[in-house]
Amino acid sequence: MALYVLYESASGYGLFLAHGIDEIGQNTEAVRSSVDDLNRFGKVVKLAAFSPYESALDALNQCNAVSEGQMTDELRNFLELTLPKVKEGKKPKFSLGVAEPKLGSHIYEVTKIPCQSNEFVLELLRGVRLHFDRFIENLKPGDLEKAQLGLGHSYSRAKVKFNVNRVDNMVIQAIFLLDTLDKDINSFAMRVREWYSWHFPELVKIVNDNYLYAKVAKYVEDKSQLSEDNLSGLTDIVGDEDKAKEIIEAAKASMGQDLSPIDLINVKQFAQRVMDLAEYRKKLYDYLVAKMNDIAPNLAALIGEVVGARLISHAGSLTNLAKCPSSTLQILGAEKALFRALKTRGNTPKYGLIFHSSFIGRASARNKGRMARYLANKCSIASRIDCFLEKNTTAFGEKLRQQVEERLDFYDKGVAPRKNIDVMKSAIESVDGKEDEPAVAAVNGEENEETKTEKKKKKEKRKLDGEEEQEKNDVNGSNVEDGTAKKKKKKKSKDEIMEDVPAVSEGKKKKKKKSRTEDSE
Repeated sequence: MALYVLYESASGYGLFLAHGIDEIGQNTEAVRSSVDDLNRFGKVVKLAAFSPYESALDALNQCNAVSEGQMTDELRNFLELTLPKVKEGKKPKFSLGVAEPKLGSHIYEVTKIPCQSNEFVLELLRGVRLHFDRFIENLKPGDLEKAQLGLGHSYSRAKVKFNVNRVDNMVIQAIFLLDTLDKDINSFAMRVREWYSWHFPELVKIVNDNYLYAKVAKYVEDKSQLSEDNLSGLTDIVGDEDKAKEIIEAAKASMGQDLSPIDLINVKQFAQRVMDLAEYRKKLYDYLVAKMNDIAPNLAALIGEVVGARLISHAGSLTNLAKCPSSTLQILGAEKALFRALKTRGNTPKYGLIFHSSFIGRASARNKGRMARYLANKCSIASRIDCFLEKNTTAFGEKLRQQVEERLDFYDKGVAPRKNIDVMKSAIESVDGKEDEPAVAAVNGEENEETKTEKKKKKEKRKLDGEEEQEKNDVNGSNVEDGTAKKKKKKKSKDEIMEDVPAVSEGKKKKKKKSRTEDSE
């Protein structure tokens, strides 16, 4: 059996015939030893055909298709033209060697050309790659290297741009930064409290919020200069006039030590930094919410933006989260507790990151595990919909959230929830309905105008027909009366005949009965 070898180079497709294959007997070691020597390798492998790419863009498209294991139309035409034709009903007397097994299976499915990919074929391809510039005629030195370099750069650039996880990378970075900012703002706010408490210790008990405390510390600065004139400014910051008065009264009788103007300036600057960080944290949260609604709208609608973003960041990407089964998603974030439980043979954890969802907190202690399992199931469905659905919609997430609410009512009150298939059907119908609305509205607008004109025409026709009928009735009134009388007579005669028939049948029955009695006697 003849063996053809397909080689995908940077400049085009090459088809080589291993005509000395029977002498070698598919000995991999023999080929490996003959690869370095072109004289020996040229006796085994010869160029059968070569098809160059049309452009650099075509080379990139062909390279992408081969890497994904797909056969392009150009490759199919090249193989069908160059390989020997096989008659219907007969087995081919050749096989095609390829480097990628996926590509070989796709070629066999489409063209029924038998393909193989093994160590022997790979060794032949290694030799072809080594001496490829010698096989192709009119190839200048350096041309092949330039084509390889250009194709390598464009392929790598396209792979970097076509990153499946590139969109959710922003969500992962945002949630990491949000967690870091929360820690930093808390520690910085505590530092402001401690620092300013040396000057005004009573303020800590009056103002509890960290952001408001930093704002008040920046506004007050020196407590000795605080008076009734500052009441309106303090009221605007605190939002309560009584609290503002309490701050002013506490400043008058404060036990704190005095600070120098330089120390107060440093405290003021640090308080301003804390305020800026808190404001940036709010903006970052709004950015995260907007990004989650674009990337994973159903997951965000089901479990919330922050918890959904934490699940995505912990899994690595939305695609990885979609691949996770619901049991893995349930304990995502509790890996240490899981392995500790497996090691000590204790109870495994019931929930991980999804514990921060409000549904788990609302469930009773007895049903928290059940609720976590059910919620993880719905989260896995939502993540798969977000990952693989091309349309951007929150319909599925809202329906899944309703299902979780119904499950909570079922655990608390015993109300039977709806079936999942019915809920999903309604979600699909709502999505399809939203898409059809604009088109239907446009069509209805045209139809309404057409129907109005048609109705007018029909009314006019009815009026004309009605007038003609009245005229005919006036002219032919007497004839119509005669016709009705005849019809009545016919009906009467039919009724009389039908009355006579049962009487005759009764007479026959009596005769039969008499004959039977006579026979018995």
